[in-house]
Amino acid sequence: MEKSCSLIVHFDKGTPALVATEIKEALERNDIASKIEALKKAIMLLLNGETIPQLFITVIRYVLTCNDHTVQKLLLLYLEITDKTVLPEMIRNNLQSPNEFIRGVTLRFLCRINESEIVEPLIPSILSNLEHRHPFVRRNAVLAVMSVYKLPRGDQLLDSAPEIFEKFLASEQDASSKRNAFLMLFSCAQDRAVNYLFLNIDRIIDWSEQLQMIVLELIKKVHRNNKGEMGKYIKIIIILLSANSTAVVYESAGTLVSLSSAPTAIKTAANTYCQLLISRSDNNVKLVVLDRLNELKKNNREIMVDMVMDVLRALSTPNHDIRRKTIDIALELITPKNIDQVVMKLKKEVVKTRSGEYRQMLVQAIHTCAIKFPEVASTVVHLLMDFLGDTNVATAMDVVVFAREIIETNPKLCVSIITRLLDTFYQIRAARVCSCALWIIGEYCLSLSEVESGIATIKQCLGDLPFYTISEDGEGQETTKGVQQVNSTTVSSRRPAILADGTYATQSVALETAMSPPTLVQGSLSSIGNLRSLILSGDFFLVAVVACTLTKLIIRLEEVQISKAEVNKATSESLLIMVSMLQLGQSQGRTQT
Repeated sequence: MEKSCSLIVHFDKGTPALVATEIKEALERNDIASKIEALKKAIMLLLNGETIPQLFITVIRYVLTCNDHTVQKLLLLYLEITDKTVLPEMIRNNLQSPNEFIRGVTLRFLCRINESEIVEPLIPSILSNLEHRHPFVRRNAVLAVMSVYKLPRGDQLLDSAPEIFEKFLASEQDASSKRNAFLMLFSCAQDRAVNYLFLNIDRIIDWSEQLQMIVLELIKKVHRNNKGEMGKYIKIIIILLSANSTAVVYESAGTLVSLSSAPTAIKTAANTYCQLLISRSDNNVKLVVLDRLNELKKNNREIMVDMVMDVLRALSTPNHDIRRKTIDIALELITPKNIDQVVMKLKKEVVKTRSGEYRQMLVQAIHTCAIKFPEVASTVVHLLMDFLGDTNVATAMDVVVFAREIIETNPKLCVSIITRLLDTFYQIRAARVCSCALWIIGEYCLSLSEVESGIATIKQCLGDLPFYTISEDGEGQETTKGVQQVNSTTVSSRRPAILADGTYATQSVALETAMSPPTLVQGSLSSIGNLRSLILSGDFFLVAVVACTLTKLIIRLEEVQISKAEVNKATSESLLIMVSMLQLGQSQGRTQT
Protein backbone atom coordinates (compact mmCIF):
# COMPACT_ATOMS: atom_id res chain seq x y z
CA MET A 1 0.00 0.00 0.00
CA GLU A 2 1.38 3.34 -0.96
CA LYS A 3 1.89 5.99 1.69
CA SER A 4 1.45 9.70 1.17
CA CYS A 5 4.66 11.60 0.77
CA SER A 6 5.13 15.35 1.13
CA LEU A 7 6.67 17.15 -1.83
CA ILE A 8 8.82 20.15 -1.04
CA VAL A 9 9.00 22.66 -3.85
CA HIS A 10 11.91 25.04 -3.68
CA PHE A 11 10.93 28.71 -3.62
CA ASP A 12 13.35 31.55 -3.26
CA LYS A 13 11.66 33.53 -0.50
CA GLY A 14 14.05 36.44 -0.54
CA THR A 15 13.64 38.99 2.25
CA PRO A 16 10.14 38.39 3.75
CA ALA A 17 9.52 42.04 4.68
CA LEU A 18 10.38 43.32 1.20
CA VAL A 19 8.39 40.57 -0.49
CA ALA A 20 5.34 41.30 1.70
CA THR A 21 5.54 44.98 0.77
CA GLU A 22 5.72 44.14 -2.93
CA ILE A 23 2.76 41.78 -2.64
CA LYS A 24 0.71 44.40 -0.79
CA GLU A 25 1.42 47.05 -3.44
CA ALA A 26 0.55 44.62 -6.25
CA LEU A 27 -2.75 43.67 -4.59
CA GLU A 28 -3.72 47.32 -4.26
CA ARG A 29 -3.40 47.90 -8.01
CA ASN A 30 -6.35 47.61 -10.38
CA ASP A 31 -4.39 45.32 -12.71
CA ILE A 32 -5.77 41.74 -12.64
CA ALA A 33 -2.48 40.20 -13.72
CA SER A 34 -0.65 41.91 -10.86
CA LYS A 35 -3.23 40.60 -8.37
CA ILE A 36 -2.83 37.05 -9.70
CA GLU A 37 0.95 37.10 -9.42
CA ALA A 38 0.80 38.68 -5.95
CA LEU A 39 -1.64 36.04 -4.68
CA LYS A 40 0.57 33.24 -6.03
CA LYS A 41 3.59 34.67 -4.21
CA ALA A 42 1.57 35.03 -0.99
CA ILE A 43 0.33 31.44 -1.19
CA MET A 44 3.88 30.12 -1.79
CA LEU A 45 5.18 32.07 1.20
CA LEU A 46 2.42 30.70 3.44
CA LEU A 47 3.07 27.13 2.25
CA ASN A 48 6.73 27.57 3.12
CA GLY A 49 5.92 28.54 6.69
CA GLU A 50 5.97 32.31 6.48
CA THR A 51 3.35 34.38 8.32
CA ILE A 52 2.25 37.62 6.78
CA PRO A 53 -0.43 38.92 9.19
CA GLN A 54 -0.45 42.42 7.71
CA LEU A 55 -1.50 40.98 4.34
CA PHE A 56 -4.87 39.65 5.51
CA ILE A 57 -6.68 43.00 5.65
CA THR A 58 -5.26 44.01 2.25
CA VAL A 59 -6.58 40.81 0.68
CA ILE A 60 -10.01 41.42 2.20
CA ARG A 61 -10.15 45.02 0.99
CA TYR A 62 -8.75 44.72 -2.55
CA VAL A 63 -9.19 41.09 -3.63
CA LEU A 64 -12.46 40.00 -2.10
CA THR A 65 -14.46 42.34 -4.35
CA CYS A 66 -12.69 41.28 -7.56
CA ASN A 67 -14.87 39.28 -10.00
CA ASP A 68 -12.08 37.62 -11.99
CA HIS A 69 -12.39 33.83 -11.77
CA THR A 70 -8.67 33.18 -11.46
CA VAL A 71 -8.38 35.73 -8.70
CA GLN A 72 -11.35 34.17 -6.89
CA LYS A 73 -9.82 30.68 -7.09
CA LEU A 74 -6.52 31.93 -5.72
CA LEU A 75 -8.40 33.85 -3.00
CA LEU A 76 -10.17 30.69 -1.84
CA LEU A 77 -6.86 28.87 -1.77
CA TYR A 78 -5.33 31.71 0.23
CA LEU A 79 -8.18 31.67 2.76
CA GLU A 80 -7.88 27.90 3.03
CA ILE A 81 -4.23 27.92 4.03
CA THR A 82 -4.05 31.22 5.96
CA ASP A 83 -3.95 31.15 9.74
CA LYS A 84 -7.46 31.79 11.10
CA THR A 85 -6.04 33.22 14.28
CA VAL A 86 -5.05 36.38 12.50
CA LEU A 87 -8.47 38.06 13.01
CA PRO A 88 -8.79 37.22 16.73
CA GLU A 89 -5.23 38.36 17.20
CA MET A 90 -6.02 41.75 15.70
CA ILE A 91 -9.14 42.07 17.90
CA ARG A 92 -7.17 41.04 20.98
CA ASN A 93 -4.66 43.76 20.28
CA ASN A 94 -7.48 46.29 20.15
CA LEU A 95 -8.95 44.96 23.41
CA GLN A 96 -5.59 45.59 25.05
CA SER A 97 -5.06 49.00 23.46
CA PRO A 98 -4.15 51.88 25.78
CA ASN A 99 -6.82 53.96 24.02
CA GLU A 100 -10.16 53.62 25.87
CA PHE A 101 -12.17 54.51 22.79
CA ILE A 102 -10.60 51.73 20.71
CA ARG A 103 -11.30 49.24 23.49
CA GLY A 104 -14.93 50.33 23.81
CA VAL A 105 -15.61 50.31 20.07
CA THR A 106 -14.00 46.88 19.70
CA LEU A 107 -16.12 45.49 22.53
CA ARG A 108 -19.20 46.90 20.86
CA PHE A 109 -18.10 45.26 17.58
CA LEU A 110 -17.91 41.90 19.34
CA CYS A 111 -21.60 42.21 20.22
CA ARG A 112 -22.33 41.62 16.51
CA ILE A 113 -20.07 38.56 16.10
CA ASN A 114 -21.99 35.26 16.07
CA GLU A 115 -19.06 32.84 15.46
CA SER A 116 -18.01 31.10 18.64
CA GLU A 117 -14.66 30.11 17.10
CA ILE A 118 -13.67 33.75 16.75
CA VAL A 119 -15.00 34.87 20.14
CA GLU A 120 -13.71 32.00 22.28
CA PRO A 121 -10.01 32.98 22.33
CA LEU A 122 -11.00 36.56 23.18
CA ILE A 123 -12.98 35.79 26.35
CA PRO A 124 -10.09 36.44 28.80
CA SER A 125 -9.47 39.83 27.21
CA ILE A 126 -13.17 40.67 27.33
CA LEU A 127 -13.44 39.77 31.02
CA SER A 128 -10.35 41.79 31.88
CA ASN A 129 -12.07 44.90 30.53
CA LEU A 130 -14.78 44.56 33.19
CA GLU A 131 -12.21 45.97 35.62
CA HIS A 132 -11.00 48.81 33.41
CA ARG A 133 -10.81 52.22 35.05
CA HIS A 134 -12.95 53.96 32.39
CA PRO A 135 -16.77 53.46 32.56
CA PHE A 136 -17.10 53.55 28.75
CA VAL A 137 -14.97 50.42 28.49
CA ARG A 138 -16.73 48.64 31.38
CA ARG A 139 -20.14 49.49 29.94
CA ASN A 140 -19.34 47.91 26.58
CA ALA A 141 -17.54 44.99 28.20
CA VAL A 142 -20.79 44.07 29.97
CA LEU A 143 -22.62 44.14 26.64
CA ALA A 144 -19.93 42.00 25.02
CA VAL A 145 -20.14 39.39 27.78
CA MET A 146 -23.93 39.38 27.41
CA SER A 147 -23.70 38.79 23.65
CA VAL A 148 -21.17 35.96 24.14
CA TYR A 149 -23.43 34.31 26.71
CA LYS A 150 -26.34 34.39 24.24
CA LEU A 151 -24.39 32.47 21.55
CA PRO A 152 -25.43 28.85 20.86
CA ARG A 153 -22.69 27.54 23.18
CA GLY A 154 -22.37 30.69 25.22
CA ASP A 155 -23.37 29.11 28.53
CA GLN A 156 -20.44 26.72 28.11
CA LEU A 157 -18.00 29.42 27.10
CA LEU A 158 -19.02 31.59 30.07
CA ASP A 159 -20.49 29.23 32.65
CA SER A 160 -19.56 31.59 35.49
CA ALA A 161 -21.25 34.66 33.95
CA PRO A 162 -23.95 35.03 36.69
CA GLU A 163 -21.32 35.04 39.46
CA ILE A 164 -19.21 37.51 37.48
CA PHE A 165 -22.11 39.93 37.18
CA GLU A 166 -23.11 39.60 40.83
CA LYS A 167 -19.61 40.65 41.83
CA PHE A 168 -19.63 43.38 39.21
CA LEU A 169 -22.91 44.84 40.55
CA ALA A 170 -21.55 44.89 44.09
CA SER A 171 -18.65 47.17 43.17
CA GLU A 172 -19.82 49.10 40.08
CA GLN A 173 -20.74 52.79 40.41
CA ASP A 174 -21.49 53.79 36.81
CA ALA A 175 -25.27 53.90 36.23
CA SER A 176 -25.22 52.59 32.64
CA SER A 177 -22.76 49.81 33.42
CA LYS A 178 -24.85 48.77 36.41
CA ARG A 179 -28.00 48.81 34.33
CA ASN A 180 -26.41 46.58 31.66
CA ALA A 181 -25.09 44.18 34.29
CA PHE A 182 -28.46 43.86 36.03
CA LEU A 183 -30.15 43.31 32.68
CA MET A 184 -27.65 40.54 31.96
CA LEU A 185 -28.29 38.96 35.36
CA PHE A 186 -32.03 39.28 34.76
CA SER A 187 -31.66 37.48 31.40
CA CYS A 188 -29.41 34.61 32.44
CA ALA A 189 -30.28 34.04 36.11
CA GLN A 190 -33.59 35.50 37.28
CA ASP A 191 -33.30 33.99 40.76
CA ARG A 192 -29.99 35.76 41.34
CA ALA A 193 -31.46 39.02 40.01
CA VAL A 194 -34.46 38.75 42.37
CA ASN A 195 -32.18 37.93 45.29
CA TYR A 196 -29.98 40.93 44.52
CA LEU A 197 -33.12 43.08 44.32
CA PHE A 198 -34.40 41.96 47.73
CA LEU A 199 -30.99 42.54 49.31
CA ASN A 200 -30.95 46.12 48.06
CA ILE A 201 -34.58 47.19 48.62
CA ASP A 202 -33.60 50.17 50.76
CA ARG A 203 -31.25 51.52 48.09
CA ILE A 204 -33.56 51.14 45.08
CA ILE A 205 -34.81 54.72 45.35
CA ASP A 206 -31.23 55.96 44.78
CA TRP A 207 -30.66 53.87 41.66
CA SER A 208 -30.61 55.41 38.20
CA GLU A 209 -33.75 55.73 36.11
CA GLN A 210 -32.57 53.05 33.64
CA LEU A 211 -31.94 50.55 36.43
CA GLN A 212 -35.28 51.28 38.10
CA MET A 213 -37.06 50.63 34.80
CA ILE A 214 -35.29 47.25 34.53
CA VAL A 215 -36.43 46.46 38.08
CA LEU A 216 -40.05 47.08 37.10
CA GLU A 217 -39.63 44.92 34.02
CA LEU A 218 -38.22 42.12 36.18
CA ILE A 219 -41.14 42.35 38.62
CA LYS A 220 -43.67 42.14 35.78
CA LYS A 221 -42.00 38.99 34.49
CA VAL A 222 -41.43 37.01 37.69
CA HIS A 223 -44.33 37.94 39.98
CA ARG A 224 -46.69 35.32 38.51
CA ASN A 225 -44.28 32.50 39.29
CA ASN A 226 -43.52 33.67 42.81
CA LYS A 227 -46.78 34.60 44.51
CA GLY A 228 -45.22 34.20 47.95
CA GLU A 229 -43.05 37.27 47.44
CA MET A 230 -45.89 39.48 46.21
CA GLY A 231 -45.66 41.65 49.33
CA LYS A 232 -42.01 42.45 48.64
CA TYR A 233 -42.73 43.24 45.01
CA ILE A 234 -45.51 45.66 45.99
CA LYS A 235 -43.22 47.24 48.58
CA ILE A 236 -40.62 47.88 45.87
CA ILE A 237 -43.27 49.41 43.60
CA ILE A 238 -44.53 51.67 46.40
CA ILE A 239 -40.96 52.87 46.90
CA LEU A 240 -40.56 53.59 43.20
CA LEU A 241 -43.80 55.61 43.17
CA SER A 242 -41.82 58.35 44.92
CA ALA A 243 -38.96 58.30 42.40
CA ASN A 244 -37.78 61.51 40.74
CA SER A 245 -38.32 60.19 37.22
CA THR A 246 -41.74 60.68 35.65
CA ALA A 247 -41.27 57.57 33.51
CA VAL A 248 -40.48 55.43 36.56
CA VAL A 249 -43.48 56.76 38.50
CA TYR A 250 -45.78 56.17 35.52
CA GLU A 251 -44.51 52.61 34.97
CA SER A 252 -44.70 51.88 38.70
CA ALA A 253 -48.38 52.82 38.77
CA GLY A 254 -49.09 50.60 35.77
CA THR A 255 -47.12 47.72 37.31
CA LEU A 256 -49.02 48.08 40.58
CA VAL A 257 -52.35 47.76 38.75
CA SER A 258 -51.13 44.66 36.90
CA LEU A 259 -49.97 43.02 40.15
CA SER A 260 -52.98 43.70 42.33
CA SER A 261 -56.66 44.52 41.87
CA ALA A 262 -57.15 45.45 45.52
CA PRO A 263 -58.99 48.75 46.08
CA THR A 264 -56.01 50.24 47.92
CA ALA A 265 -53.69 49.42 45.00
CA ILE A 266 -56.11 50.87 42.44
CA LYS A 267 -56.60 54.00 44.52
CA THR A 268 -52.84 54.43 44.95
CA ALA A 269 -52.29 54.09 41.21
CA ALA A 270 -55.12 56.53 40.46
CA ASN A 271 -53.70 59.06 42.93
CA THR A 272 -50.31 58.72 41.26
CA TYR A 273 -51.80 59.33 37.82
CA CYS A 274 -53.67 62.39 39.13
CA GLN A 275 -50.46 63.79 40.60
CA LEU A 276 -48.70 63.31 37.28
CA LEU A 277 -51.63 64.99 35.56
CA ILE A 278 -51.21 68.12 37.66
CA SER A 279 -47.45 68.27 38.17
CA ARG A 280 -46.21 67.65 34.63
CA SER A 281 -46.37 70.39 32.02
CA ASP A 282 -45.90 68.16 28.97
CA ASN A 283 -49.26 67.81 27.21
CA ASN A 284 -48.29 64.42 25.75
CA VAL A 285 -47.70 63.09 29.27
CA LYS A 286 -51.09 64.41 30.36
CA LEU A 287 -52.86 62.75 27.42
CA VAL A 288 -51.20 59.39 28.14
CA VAL A 289 -52.05 59.63 31.84
CA LEU A 290 -55.68 60.44 30.99
CA ASP A 291 -55.80 57.30 28.84
CA ARG A 292 -54.63 55.26 31.84
CA LEU A 293 -57.24 56.88 34.07
CA ASN A 294 -59.88 56.07 31.48
CA GLU A 295 -58.82 52.40 31.56
CA LEU A 296 -58.97 52.35 35.36
CA LYS A 297 -62.44 53.89 35.22
CA LYS A 298 -63.78 51.11 32.97
CA ASN A 299 -62.95 48.33 35.43
CA ASN A 300 -62.93 50.17 38.77
CA ARG A 301 -65.56 52.88 38.53
CA GLU A 302 -66.61 52.60 42.19
CA ILE A 303 -63.07 53.39 43.31
CA MET A 304 -62.52 56.13 40.74
CA VAL A 305 -65.70 57.99 41.76
CA ASP A 306 -63.87 59.51 44.72
CA MET A 307 -61.14 60.81 42.39
CA VAL A 308 -63.40 62.88 40.13
CA MET A 309 -62.43 66.24 41.65
CA ASP A 310 -58.74 65.39 41.37
CA VAL A 311 -59.27 64.54 37.71
CA LEU A 312 -61.08 67.84 37.12
CA ARG A 313 -58.00 69.74 38.29
CA ALA A 314 -56.58 69.03 34.84
CA LEU A 315 -59.02 71.59 33.43
CA SER A 316 -56.43 74.24 34.34
CA THR A 317 -54.47 73.10 31.29
CA PRO A 318 -55.19 75.36 28.29
CA ASN A 319 -55.06 72.47 25.81
CA HIS A 320 -58.58 71.65 24.52
CA ASP A 321 -57.84 67.97 23.85
CA ILE A 322 -56.81 67.48 27.47
CA ARG A 323 -59.86 69.38 28.68
CA ARG A 324 -62.18 67.32 26.49
CA LYS A 325 -60.74 64.01 27.75
CA THR A 326 -60.90 65.25 31.34
CA ILE A 327 -64.56 66.23 31.02
CA ASP A 328 -65.45 62.93 29.34
CA ILE A 329 -63.89 60.96 32.22
CA ALA A 330 -65.52 63.15 34.87
CA LEU A 331 -68.99 62.85 33.33
CA GLU A 332 -68.82 59.06 33.67
CA LEU A 333 -67.86 59.33 37.34
CA ILE A 334 -70.64 61.63 38.56
CA THR A 335 -72.94 60.30 41.29
CA PRO A 336 -75.58 61.86 43.56
CA LYS A 337 -72.81 62.39 46.13
CA ASN A 338 -70.42 64.35 43.95
CA ILE A 339 -72.74 65.96 41.39
CA ASP A 340 -72.93 69.26 43.31
CA GLN A 341 -69.14 69.55 43.49
CA VAL A 342 -68.72 68.69 39.82
CA VAL A 343 -71.35 71.20 38.70
CA MET A 344 -69.84 73.89 40.93
CA LYS A 345 -66.43 73.31 39.35
CA LEU A 346 -67.88 73.46 35.84
CA LYS A 347 -69.78 76.66 36.69
CA LYS A 348 -66.58 78.33 37.87
CA GLU A 349 -64.85 77.34 34.65
CA VAL A 350 -67.72 78.70 32.55
CA VAL A 351 -67.58 82.06 34.29
CA LYS A 352 -63.82 82.59 34.04
CA THR A 353 -63.07 81.19 30.58
CA ARG A 354 -62.81 83.40 27.51
CA SER A 355 -62.51 80.58 25.00
CA GLY A 356 -65.66 79.96 23.00
CA GLU A 357 -64.76 76.35 22.22
CA TYR A 358 -64.00 75.56 25.86
CA ARG A 359 -67.21 77.28 27.02
CA GLN A 360 -69.17 75.13 24.59
CA MET A 361 -67.61 71.98 26.07
CA LEU A 362 -68.53 73.15 29.57
CA VAL A 363 -72.11 73.99 28.59
CA GLN A 364 -72.54 70.56 27.04
CA ALA A 365 -71.06 68.95 30.16
CA ILE A 366 -73.44 70.84 32.45
CA HIS A 367 -76.31 69.88 30.14
CA THR A 368 -75.34 66.22 30.53
CA CYS A 369 -75.20 66.59 34.32
CA ALA A 370 -78.66 68.15 34.34
CA ILE A 371 -80.07 65.30 32.26
CA LYS A 372 -78.64 62.67 34.62
CA PHE A 373 -79.55 64.61 37.78
CA PRO A 374 -82.46 67.03 37.09
CA GLU A 375 -82.24 68.49 40.60
CA VAL A 376 -79.10 70.43 39.67
CA ALA A 377 -80.78 72.17 36.73
CA SER A 378 -82.08 75.01 38.90
CA THR A 379 -78.55 75.88 40.01
CA VAL A 380 -77.11 76.22 36.53
CA VAL A 381 -79.79 77.17 34.03
CA HIS A 382 -79.96 80.85 35.01
CA LEU A 383 -76.19 81.17 34.95
CA LEU A 384 -75.94 79.61 31.52
CA MET A 385 -78.62 81.87 30.10
CA ASP A 386 -76.19 84.76 30.49
CA PHE A 387 -74.39 83.23 27.49
CA LEU A 388 -77.32 83.42 25.08
CA GLY A 389 -75.52 86.31 23.42
CA ASP A 390 -72.15 84.53 23.24
CA THR A 391 -70.10 85.19 20.12
CA ASN A 392 -69.72 81.44 19.69
CA VAL A 393 -73.03 80.50 18.04
CA ALA A 394 -72.63 76.83 18.96
CA THR A 395 -72.33 77.72 22.65
CA ALA A 396 -75.37 80.01 22.54
CA MET A 397 -77.33 77.33 20.69
CA ASP A 398 -76.44 74.73 23.32
CA VAL A 399 -77.63 77.11 26.05
CA VAL A 400 -81.01 77.83 24.45
CA VAL A 401 -81.61 74.13 23.72
CA PHE A 402 -80.69 73.37 27.32
CA ALA A 403 -83.18 75.97 28.56
CA ARG A 404 -85.91 74.54 26.32
CA GLU A 405 -85.27 71.03 27.62
CA ILE A 406 -85.31 72.13 31.27
CA ILE A 407 -88.64 73.93 30.78
CA GLU A 408 -90.10 70.77 29.27
CA THR A 409 -88.76 68.36 31.90
CA ASN A 410 -88.96 70.62 34.95
CA PRO A 411 -92.17 72.74 34.82
CA LYS A 412 -91.39 74.31 38.20
CA LEU A 413 -88.59 76.30 36.58
CA CYS A 414 -90.73 77.49 33.68
CA VAL A 415 -91.64 80.92 35.12
CA SER A 416 -88.09 81.79 36.20
CA ILE A 417 -86.59 80.65 32.89
CA ILE A 418 -89.13 82.63 30.84
CA THR A 419 -88.47 85.72 32.95
CA ARG A 420 -84.73 85.30 32.52
CA LEU A 421 -85.11 84.70 28.79
CA LEU A 422 -87.15 87.88 28.30
CA ASP A 423 -84.56 89.87 30.26
CA THR A 424 -81.66 88.60 28.15
CA PHE A 425 -83.40 88.36 24.78
CA TYR A 426 -81.90 91.63 23.54
CA GLN A 427 -78.39 90.14 23.90
CA ILE A 428 -78.96 87.38 21.35
CA ARG A 429 -76.80 87.83 18.26
CA ALA A 430 -77.43 84.72 16.16
CA ALA A 431 -80.55 84.12 14.08
CA ARG A 432 -80.71 80.41 14.95
CA VAL A 433 -80.58 81.16 18.67
CA CYS A 434 -83.13 83.93 18.25
CA SER A 435 -85.54 81.58 16.43
CA CYS A 436 -85.32 78.99 19.19
CA ALA A 437 -85.77 81.64 21.90
CA LEU A 438 -88.85 83.03 20.11
CA TRP A 439 -90.32 79.53 19.93
CA ILE A 440 -89.85 79.16 23.70
CA ILE A 441 -91.51 82.54 24.30
CA GLY A 442 -94.47 81.65 22.10
CA GLU A 443 -94.86 78.18 23.60
CA TYR A 444 -94.36 78.75 27.35
CA CYS A 445 -95.58 82.32 28.05
CA LEU A 446 -98.84 81.33 29.75
CA SER A 447 -99.85 83.97 32.28
CA LEU A 448 -101.07 87.46 31.43
CA SER A 449 -97.89 89.14 32.63
CA GLU A 450 -95.72 86.70 30.67
CA VAL A 451 -97.71 87.17 27.46
CA GLU A 452 -97.64 90.95 27.72
CA SER A 453 -93.92 90.91 28.55
CA GLY A 454 -93.28 88.65 25.56
CA ILE A 455 -95.10 90.96 23.14
CA ALA A 456 -93.40 94.02 24.62
CA THR A 457 -89.95 92.42 24.36
CA ILE A 458 -90.44 91.57 20.69
CA LYS A 459 -91.74 95.08 19.91
CA GLN A 460 -88.81 96.67 21.72
CA CYS A 461 -86.25 94.56 19.85
CA LEU A 462 -87.92 95.29 16.49
CA GLY A 463 -87.71 99.05 17.02
CA ASP A 464 -89.77 101.72 15.28
CA LEU A 465 -91.80 101.04 12.17
CA PRO A 466 -91.72 101.05 9.17
CA PHE A 467 -88.56 99.16 8.25
CA TYR A 468 -87.91 101.30 5.12
CA THR A 469 -88.92 104.64 3.53
CA ILE A 470 -89.36 106.03 -0.03
CA SER A 471 -86.61 108.32 -1.36
CA GLU A 472 -87.43 111.45 -3.33
CA ASP A 473 -85.02 113.68 -5.23
CA GLY A 474 -87.32 116.69 -5.29
CA GLU A 475 -86.77 117.37 -1.61
CA GLY A 476 -83.36 117.89 -0.10
CA GLN A 477 -84.44 117.71 3.49
CA GLU A 478 -83.80 114.71 5.73
CA THR A 479 -86.75 112.69 6.95
CA THR A 480 -87.44 112.29 10.65
CA LYS A 481 -86.17 108.74 10.58
CA GLY A 482 -82.85 109.41 8.90
CA VAL A 483 -83.84 108.24 5.41
CA GLN A 484 -80.96 107.55 3.00
CA GLN A 485 -81.39 109.22 -0.43
CA VAL A 486 -81.04 107.19 -3.61
CA ASN A 487 -78.41 108.43 -6.06
CA SER A 488 -79.91 109.68 -9.34
CA THR A 489 -77.69 107.38 -11.36
CA THR A 490 -79.37 104.39 -9.85
CA VAL A 491 -82.87 105.35 -11.10
CA SER A 492 -83.96 103.22 -14.00
CA SER A 493 -86.73 105.60 -15.21
CA ARG A 494 -88.24 108.95 -14.28
CA ARG A 495 -91.50 110.70 -15.26
CA PRO A 496 -92.86 114.25 -14.90
CA ALA A 497 -95.45 114.95 -12.22
CA ILE A 498 -97.83 117.92 -11.75
CA LEU A 499 -97.67 119.33 -8.26
CA ALA A 500 -100.54 121.01 -6.33
CA ASP A 501 -99.54 124.52 -7.48
CA GLY A 502 -99.54 123.46 -11.14
CA THR A 503 -95.75 123.27 -11.60
CA TYR A 504 -93.85 120.28 -12.97
CA ALA A 505 -91.41 118.14 -11.01
CA THR A 506 -89.37 115.00 -11.68
CA GLN A 507 -90.54 112.04 -9.62
CA SER A 508 -89.15 108.54 -9.26
CA VAL A 509 -91.37 105.67 -10.28
CA ALA A 510 -92.60 103.11 -7.78
CA LEU A 511 -89.86 100.66 -8.79
CA GLU A 512 -87.25 103.16 -7.70
CA THR A 513 -88.98 103.52 -4.37
CA ALA A 514 -88.84 99.78 -3.84
CA MET A 515 -85.14 99.79 -4.60
CA SER A 516 -84.44 102.41 -1.98
CA PRO A 517 -82.35 100.81 0.78
CA PRO A 518 -84.01 100.25 4.16
CA THR A 519 -83.50 102.91 6.76
CA LEU A 520 -82.35 101.68 10.18
CA VAL A 521 -84.31 103.73 12.65
CA GLN A 522 -83.27 102.47 16.06
CA GLY A 523 -80.85 99.64 15.48
CA SER A 524 -78.40 99.69 12.62
CA LEU A 525 -76.87 96.65 11.01
CA SER A 526 -73.74 97.37 12.98
CA SER A 527 -75.55 97.08 16.30
CA ILE A 528 -75.10 93.33 16.65
CA GLY A 529 -77.61 91.44 18.77
CA ASN A 530 -80.69 93.40 17.79
CA LEU A 531 -83.68 91.54 16.35
CA ARG A 532 -84.26 94.42 13.95
CA SER A 533 -80.72 94.13 12.57
CA LEU A 534 -81.12 90.40 12.00
CA ILE A 535 -84.32 90.98 10.02
CA LEU A 536 -82.89 93.85 7.98
CA SER A 537 -79.94 91.66 7.05
CA GLY A 538 -82.39 89.55 5.02
CA ASP A 539 -83.22 86.61 7.32
CA PHE A 540 -86.88 86.07 6.41
CA PHE A 541 -87.07 82.71 8.11
CA LEU A 542 -86.63 84.69 11.31
CA VAL A 543 -89.42 87.01 10.09
CA ALA A 544 -91.72 83.98 9.83
CA VAL A 545 -90.76 82.88 13.34
CA VAL A 546 -91.51 86.36 14.70
CA ALA A 547 -94.93 86.31 13.00
CA CYS A 548 -95.74 82.85 14.39
CA THR A 549 -94.66 83.86 17.88
CA LEU A 550 -96.76 87.02 17.83
CA THR A 551 -99.75 85.01 16.58
CA LYS A 552 -99.39 82.52 19.45
CA LEU A 553 -99.08 85.30 22.00
CA ILE A 554 -102.13 87.19 20.67
CA ILE A 555 -104.27 84.03 20.71
CA ARG A 556 -103.17 83.33 24.28
CA LEU A 557 -103.77 86.97 25.22
CA GLU A 558 -107.40 86.58 24.14
CA GLU A 559 -107.69 83.75 26.66
CA VAL A 560 -106.13 85.51 29.65
CA GLN A 561 -106.91 89.20 29.06
CA ILE A 562 -110.34 90.40 30.17
CA SER A 563 -110.14 93.78 28.50
CA LYS A 564 -111.10 93.48 24.83
CA ALA A 565 -109.64 96.91 24.15
CA GLU A 566 -106.20 95.76 25.23
CA VAL A 567 -106.53 92.65 23.10
CA ASN A 568 -107.55 94.68 20.06
CA LYS A 569 -104.70 97.12 20.62
CA ALA A 570 -102.13 94.32 20.85
CA THR A 571 -103.64 92.62 17.81
CA SER A 572 -103.46 95.75 15.67
CA GLU A 573 -99.88 96.42 16.73
CA SER A 574 -98.90 92.86 15.88
CA LEU A 575 -100.61 93.12 12.50
CA LEU A 576 -98.74 96.35 11.83
CA ILE A 577 -95.47 94.60 12.59
CA MET A 578 -96.32 91.73 10.24
CA VAL A 579 -97.37 94.10 7.44
CA SER A 580 -94.15 96.07 7.85
CA MET A 581 -92.12 92.87 7.60
CA LEU A 582 -94.05 91.86 4.47
CA GLN A 583 -93.36 95.25 2.87
CA LEU A 584 -89.69 94.86 3.70
CA GLY A 585 -89.67 91.45 2.06
CA GLN A 586 -91.39 92.76 -1.05
CA SER A 587 -88.97 95.68 -1.36
CA GLN A 588 -85.92 93.42 -1.11
CA GLY A 589 -87.47 90.95 -3.52
CA ARG A 590 -87.91 93.69 -6.13
CA THR A 591 -84.37 94.87 -5.57
CA GLN A 592 -83.03 91.40 -6.34
CA THR A 593 -85.10 91.19 -9.52
